[in-house]
Amino acid sequence: MFWTFRRSMDAAPAAAPVEPPLTRPKEGARAGRYNPMLARRMMPSAARADRLTASWPSTPLPADDIIRRHQRVIVARSREQAANNDYARAFLRMAVQNVVGSTGIRMQAQARDPDGSLDQVANDALEVAWWDWCRRENCDVSGRRSFRAMQAAAIQSAAKDGEFVVRKVYGRDAGPWGFALQLLDPQRCPVDHDEDLRRDGSFVRHGIEFNRFGRPLAYLFTTTDEREADYFYGSRAFVRIPAAEIIHGFREEMVGQKRGLPWMATSLWRMQMLAGYEEAALVNARSSAAKGGFLKWEEGYGPELDEEEDLTVDVEPGTWQELPAGVTPVPNHPPYPVGETAPFRKEMLRGIAAGLGVAYNGLASDLEGVNFSSIRQGALDEREYWKELQEWLVETLIDEVFKEWLPRALLAGRVKTPKGGTLKAERMDKYREVEWQPRRWPWIDPRADVAAAVEMKNNLMGSFGQFIRDQGKDPSTVWREVAEDINQMRAAGIPDEFIAVVMGKQTGAIQSARDAAADGSAPP
Repeated sequence: MFWTFRRSMDAAPAAAPVEPPLTRPKEGARAGRYNPMLARRMMPSAARADRLTASWPSTPLPADDIIRRHQRVIVARSREQAANNDYARAFLRMAVQNVVGSTGIRMQAQARDPDGSLDQVANDALEVAWWDWCRRENCDVSGRRSFRAMQAAAIQSAAKDGEFVVRKVYGRDAGPWGFALQLLDPQRCPVDHDEDLRRDGSFVRHGIEFNRFGRPLAYLFTTTDEREADYFYGSRAFVRIPAAEIIHGFREEMVGQKRGLPWMATSLWRMQMLAGYEEAALVNARSSAAKGGFLKWEEGYGPELDEEEDLTVDVEPGTWQELPAGVTPVPNHPPYPVGETAPFRKEMLRGIAAGLGVAYNGLASDLEGVNFSSIRQGALDEREYWKELQEWLVETLIDEVFKEWLPRALLAGRVKTPKGGTLKAERMDKYREVEWQPRRWPWIDPRADVAAAVEMKNNLMGSFGQFIRDQGKDPSTVWREVAEDINQMRAAGIPDEFIAVVMGKQTGAIQSARDAAADGSAPP
């Protein structure tokens, strides 16, 4: 039974509010009526609770609970797959190749003079000094990895463990430059170590100490000593390192997330099941190829065998043997495989590739049945994902390292010009202007892509510099190399018209320019 409230419009207003009387709704009235059948029909299918969704979670978990309960298990399984699964290793290799590349993410100094022009002397000095520090004996406190190798290790750790941890080391232990880096295993920071609210408002989550606003204050490690190879859990004193000395990189997927999850997390289950399927298929195929069978004795034949005795006949491929009287061979030829392995593997790998964010054809090394348009579109989509990861690595690791390196390099007088001078530390704000050039990829269709780039340049839809940067190169370096090539060709006695042809001009255009210059209608 449904009721509505109604206020009399012609009644005199009372001094105090009076509760309106309860009245029945008019017949057929729909205002305020609740229809449970209609509500069930309008319910989103993802919110239904029935026998098909009984195992589906219905209560959201905060990021802290997800990390505390599952991170260590997922990391353990991710490391196992990276060691034993070919497709997991392929993904790690693809991540390093496409995010870091063969030369790493390189620095391009952009210091400018007051008039806005590039200070090329200072920029060259900064790039040379940075390249010198990036050598393995300078940037790695252990002297084993160059900065490019450390970038690759950070990407591998993030993909496999969900995060990377780099410690900044200063002083005498840091080597010749007084500043170096130390790669740390993220699992040495115990993810299950929490402390509730302290008197000063700080707290500890997943081995990290935070202030009341969630800014990291310090990291707690079971050990940072390379001589200790094992993890330590339970009651053990922690090594407390201030957060200012730690670079902790992970991709945040949930608000409030404080530790990372492996990039392979959603694909691990399929990887493990596919590996088990392939192993079973291989065993079955070997059994089928063996062409075994059984021996059946006819009535009244056969020896008297004990319970533990078996009668076997060794058969070699391509031979016939005589069997005893009364023995009938019963062949056992399993029909497997019959062709379902390849389609099943392909479907599983498509799901794995989707979870990893890469193209199936590259992960599975399968180019069967693809055409130019499809593989081009897949490569372009995948490259956008790699560009996103490159920018993440720059923001998380490389920028932080450069900010620490620059003031120490300038104060130590290690950034030197070709004439023996040094860059002054008081101009540090000027020298902070840099661009980071990640690796780029060759054109998929060079002829068409170059033509499109030239058309865009001619219509002022792009600049020379941008097209050069899209190839992973520094425009100023390219132009200086071109100028040097021209000077060397002239020094060798090559005529300018041939140089112009080499540089892309047509001989007809050169002759027209010469004629115009001779007539005085155009400058020579």
